[in-house]
Amino acid sequence: MMLMNKWTVVAVLALAQFVMVLDSTVMNVSIQEVVTDLGTTVSSMQAAITFYTLTMAAFMLIGAKIASKLGLVKAFVIGALIYGAGSLITGLSQNIQTLMLGWSLIEGLGAVLVIPTIAALIATNYKGKERITAYAIIGGVSGAAVAAGPLIGGFVTTYFSWRYVFIAETIIMLAVLFFAKKFKDVSAKSNKPIDLLSGLLSAAGMALVVFGMLQSKVWGWVTPILTPQINGQPIAPFGISVVAYLIIFGSVILWLFYERQKKLETQKANPLVDVSLFKINRLRSGLAVLFSQYVITASVFFVIPIYLQMILGKDALETGIKILPLSVGLILFSLAGTKLSAKYSPKKIVRLGQIVLVVSTLLLLQAINKDLTGVLFAIAMLLLGAGLGLLASQLGNINMSSVAEDKSSQVGGLQGAFQNLGSSFGTALIGSVMIASLTTGFISNVQSSSLPSNIKEYVQLNTKSVQILPSSDVEQYAIDTGLSQTESQQIATIYQQAQLQGLKKALFYLVVITLLSILLSRNLPNK
Repeated sequence: MMLMNKWTVVAVLALAQFVMVLDSTVMNVSIQEVVTDLGTTVSSMQAAITFYTLTMAAFMLIGAKIASKLGLVKAFVIGALIYGAGSLITGLSQNIQTLMLGWSLIEGLGAVLVIPTIAALIATNYKGKERITAYAIIGGVSGAAVAAGPLIGGFVTTYFSWRYVFIAETIIMLAVLFFAKKFKDVSAKSNKPIDLLSGLLSAAGMALVVFGMLQSKVWGWVTPILTPQINGQPIAPFGISVVAYLIIFGSVILWLFYERQKKLETQKANPLVDVSLFKINRLRSGLAVLFSQYVITASVFFVIPIYLQMILGKDALETGIKILPLSVGLILFSLAGTKLSAKYSPKKIVRLGQIVLVVSTLLLLQAINKDLTGVLFAIAMLLLGAGLGLLASQLGNINMSSVAEDKSSQVGGLQGAFQNLGSSFGTALIGSVMIASLTTGFISNVQSSSLPSNIKEYVQLNTKSVQILPSSDVEQYAIDTGLSQTESQQIATIYQQAQLQGLKKALFYLVVITLLSILLSRNLPNK
């Protein structure tokens, strides 16, 4: 290939990567407008965000196998076409069901073909230092998309409509399709049949685990709160929440998936994923740290915008501006991490990023106040972005350089699965912690308040799950139920305190996750 053509390939791949990473961050800052526009709830949007990443996580391994069977370029083109169609449906949706169809399902299924092929096409089109540069470009673009998403989404949503973002994505994917046809595919096609049972096991296992986490805020983790019902009969076997059973059954199914992959590998068949890859220490550590990185990223990009918009009443652009320090830090240190690679080992750079993440989450926890204002909050967000940027600059190349070229598509699929499973896990777990803490905090604060005993009793008996609302709406609701102005104001103040407690508890979990992530990096390359 000529030089221009060679770098056109990574430019087009980077554009596709940018759109797919941008997608979820745009939706996060547009939550309030989407909720209002579609007449839905925050919980429904949490479900849509979670199922978008879950679709990708559940089917990414199958997507990688389909790509190896069809050929990389053909798979990329088909995936981009499906993704563009999903974006168009999302932009035109009139209810939450259509949005979930277009965004959570169709876009997600398009992405499971595109994302693995991006990594594999780089491996097949670039060698040596050029390949390292290409992976660094993709990593930097991913970071830039995460960073730019809140501002782009905030601006377009505030001054136009969130729908225009998805219409624009459709147009961009058409441009990607035009150039993708000129790619050179030097990879060999696989003639081996895809093991559908493996695909079903991996998808079902991950779906059950994440869905359980998502529903924990409503159904309870172990002790039932609002139990699901069938024909009017509550479902809580042995007095234990359905959530516990979903997570246990999902974990068992994932174990069966793993065992089947080992069996297929022993039989020289075609496993969905070569489990022997997990014996590679640097790859295992790289994927684990990648998972924790996306747990942290998704968590922050869910709980902070939720608090800013649904509680403080900020619009999408104001939310984007509040998150701007994180965006700046992520972009700058993605670039800095690439430069540091010439002097320091990947392990040292990743460890530095993890230490910065720990410090930033502790500062963020300290900086939280009811209005999310102050210099300390901005500094904490900047450092959070810096830590994530350092990780983003290293992990893609660590993972892809751990295996031979013929395994690149498979590792690309694993990367996509771990990224999106981490995002699903973060949104479901941390979002549920925030909402569950809001409920328990509100009930507890009411019981310890000076409110009359009849009000305390009413709240205790009738409050099972609390919705995220502005405190002014809570005050009005209390007035509508017959409480005095003074009592209603007191209820609203208590609710506001519970909101802050819920946010702090969610961020505390992030501190724990960032500390654990350091343990996961011990096998990263030290030279």
